[in-house]
Amino acid sequence: MNSSAVAPAKSSDFIRDIINDDLEAGRHKKVITRFPPEPNGFLHIGHAKSICLNFGIALEYREKLPDSGTRCHLRFDDTDPIKEDTLFEDGIQEDIRWLGFDWDGLYHASDYFEKMYEYAEHLITAGKAYVCSLSDPEIKEYRGSVTTPGRESPYRTRSVEENIDLFRRMRAGEFKDGEHVLRGKADMSNPNMKMRDPLLYRIRHTEHHMTGATWCIYPMYDYAHPISDAIEGITHSICTLEFENNRELYDWVVDNLIDYAKFPSCPHQYEFARLNLNYTVMSKRRLLELVEGKHVRGWDDPRLPTIAGLRRRGYTPESIRAFCTSVGVAKANSTVDMAQLEFCIRDDLNHKAPRVLAVLKPLKVVIENYPDTDVEELDASYWPHDVPKEGTRKVPFCREIYIEQDDFMLEPPKDYFRLAPGKEVRLRYAYCITCTDIIKDSNGAVVEVRCTYDPDTRPGSNPVNRKVKGTIHWVSARHAVDAEVRLYDRLLLEEAAPAGKDSEFLHSINPNALQVLNNCKLERSLATSQPGDRFQFERQGYFIADSKDSKPGAPVFNRIVTLKDSWARSQKK
Repeated sequence: MNSSAVAPAKSSDFIRDIINDDLEAGRHKKVITRFPPEPNGFLHIGHAKSICLNFGIALEYREKLPDSGTRCHLRFDDTDPIKEDTLFEDGIQEDIRWLGFDWDGLYHASDYFEKMYEYAEHLITAGKAYVCSLSDPEIKEYRGSVTTPGRESPYRTRSVEENIDLFRRMRAGEFKDGEHVLRGKADMSNPNMKMRDPLLYRIRHTEHHMTGATWCIYPMYDYAHPISDAIEGITHSICTLEFENNRELYDWVVDNLIDYAKFPSCPHQYEFARLNLNYTVMSKRRLLELVEGKHVRGWDDPRLPTIAGLRRRGYTPESIRAFCTSVGVAKANSTVDMAQLEFCIRDDLNHKAPRVLAVLKPLKVVIENYPDTDVEELDASYWPHDVPKEGTRKVPFCREIYIEQDDFMLEPPKDYFRLAPGKEVRLRYAYCITCTDIIKDSNGAVVEVRCTYDPDTRPGSNPVNRKVKGTIHWVSARHAVDAEVRLYDRLLLEEAAPAGKDSEFLHSINPNALQVLNNCKLERSLATSQPGDRFQFERQGYFIADSKDSKPGAPVFNRIVTLKDSWARSQKK
């Protein structure tokens, strides 16, 4: 973990309490954690919580125990060659580094395939494993249910010699996929279904992205995972709560191998609540369906809760780390409101994103008493008074400007303080204008507003008794930068994706999760914006120049988040 890693967070939770107890009791003299993703998809916000916890613990305890060898590994649990790819490995490494962390060692479960095979033969020799020739449906039938015990496989009584011979022939490639499996000889009446003679190896004639065609049998995750932890000397195996039932199998594997393998540690598994976020999907299968079904534009689509999608959306690593800290580490699952994540990015960008003017749905305004050829350069601050930063730019003002369509109304209600026939408003950083006339198209829609301005209301002047309640933003028509703006919102219309078949959740996708506006008008200074530049569009929200599609002179902006939680208000209507 190099010096570029983030400073350790000072936290307290039940995981750290366990670690502190272990250190005080002398059970461990150092802390070794790991983040062990399967390289079968891109990471999402839920993984960010695990990353922050595992890498954060290593950073924190290395500071407390500087010469102990405390560290955090990155290990890819690559036991299923059908679903895994180096594309996912590269993406995972990029995500971790972007979040501000680095690893002390990069490992793969496949690094240990030879050892795992050796250990499997030992289990067979010790009478703890056997080759089973039941088909997948038969294995499921024999396993029983949560209310009925399982039945022993008719192949459970094979001799050690026969099992060793069959297992070696499985490795040699003599059998087809599914013809045999290696199973642990545990307890078919165990109330924990995971312990009913668990599968340890299966045949798959598929090349592996790391080992090529070396193997045609592959260890199951629940067999490979504890062995990898034990070989690497992991002291605290931290995982999410859905693996709670796997803990007994984890211990069974380690306990039956530790005397033979002489592992440097006897790791123990600890479970914490996974991060569930409303109005989105956190299932790898469902994310994969969205991507492969072209419902989104790839793994980095800003509608997705993937770290790549959040990065492209404009979220900062600081905001995600702050969010994970605010959620905390608990023992019981719960669902976190999306508004909590949005608060963290607003709070972070408030001091990072300069304020600029942008009109997303333009309506033309002609100021009839302003000289046609004049252009004024008005001072505009990048920062509000409550942000201790300095910086200004010049915004041009001329006869024709654009305002937001929503800032004009023909027949406004009594409490409407924006522009309307006969009403006066102040233009941000500029003059007060009064609507005198309108122009409609053949369909009766207002396409142009005619106004007059009061030259005595120039910025910096203080006309006596002049009170104008409404202030709106605007952009000079002559100097406006044309841009595409993408308005992103929550992926789902419902708080939680409906249960049932994976594809059923597609009916809950929010049709307005992405709105593309092609005729937006931005202030002149944004013509030189670079991909990744973040701004607050005044009164609109926080935006980022898209990392892929935006170019200087032809910007494309993604909305990161609105200025307020408009979603909550809209759902109450």
